[in-house]
Amino acid sequence: MNPEPFLQLDRVIHEKGRLPIVSLLAASAELSFTEIRDTLKMTDGNLSVHLRTLQEAGYVSVTKSFQNRRPLTTCALTAPGRSAFSRYLGFLEEIVQQNRKV
Repeated sequence: MNPEPFLQLDRVIHEKGRLPIVSLLAASAELSFTEIRDTLKMTDGNLSVHLRTLQEAGYVSVTKSFQNRRPLTTCALTAPGRSAFSRYLGFLEEIVQQNRKV
């Protein structure tokens, strides 16, 4: 078995709290903080920490605004985030294909 795909998995995305966030954002143009939190059943603090890590990596943009005089935080995958997620999925597919040959 070739270990190379395992070594190339993006650790920022691969972490169990961040992979669902990136997957969810990949399926939408943007989502609110509360939509992500409620869908993934995460706490505010946990989601905030993971979003900050993804934002620092340049994978997620976070926009703060107001809607009906209430704060609204929305998140979206950036172009580099979409590319990184696509590469991540490619490496996973390579791993799956290797294991099918075994």
